[in-house]
Amino acid sequence: MRIMEEEIRALIDKIEPENVDLFLSEMVKERRIYVAGAGRSGLIGRAYAMRLMHVGLESYVVGETVTPAMREGDAVVIFSGSGETNSVVDIAETAKSLGGYLCLITSHKNSTIGKIADCVVELPSPTPPENEWENTFEIRQITGGYKSASLPLASIGTLFETSAMIFSDAVIASIMEVNLCGIEDVMERLNNIQ
Repeated sequence: MRIMEEEIRALIDKIEPENVDLFLSEMVKERRIYVAGAGRSGLIGRAYAMRLMHVGLESYVVGETVTPAMREGDAVVIFSGSGETNSVVDIAETAKSLGGYLCLITSHKNSTIGKIADCVVELPSPTPPENEWENTFEIRQITGGYKSASLPLASIGTLFETSAMIFSDAVIASIMEVNLCGIEDVMERLNNIQ
């Protein structure tokens, strides 16, 4: 966990603050926020959408049966480490064609989605050297090479998801400050029929 903490700390130091400021300013505007992502990134996106609702913002997950039609000016937040996942690229292109404001949380700002996004927060994740892709989790586990493998979170994409979760929770904390939303307000919005 300490090795992972060091990776996250190094990544945080590389995030461009002006992009974070832009993202936060877009999140507190009076509009609906749609969230999308695929796979594990999609799970982080769903958690973010839930937290947005907890702090009183109107948020939806793209693809859910109860998600209403998007309107011009609504925001779409996409979580995609690669910025290249076909299904998510389609969502981004559709959102832009409908007049949506597109935000991307990614490890690759120059990706297909990054090039069309209005706001990009890059959580930079270094690509391991080519020969390191052969050093799979299974090989490290068998050989006991846990500490010798550099960037243990980066190889399987975990560095992006972990940093995206931390980033999105930090944004929620900032939204609470900006909107003067207290814990009592959040508690009133927690699910009470499960």
